[in-house]
Amino acid sequence: MKQVARLAVLVLVCVGFLAACNTVAGAGKDIKRAGEKIEGAAGK
Repeated sequence: MKQVARLAVLVLVCVGFLAACNTVAGAGKDIKRAGEKIEGAAGK
């Protein structure tokens, strides 16, 4: 029973890390797009 609980906790931690990585990657893409739009507006 303890092994099942440990495995469940490990899976939840891994899912949490993967979700956090996707969130940070998405935020980075949004910031990059915003920077590109600012550069485009400054170049006009």
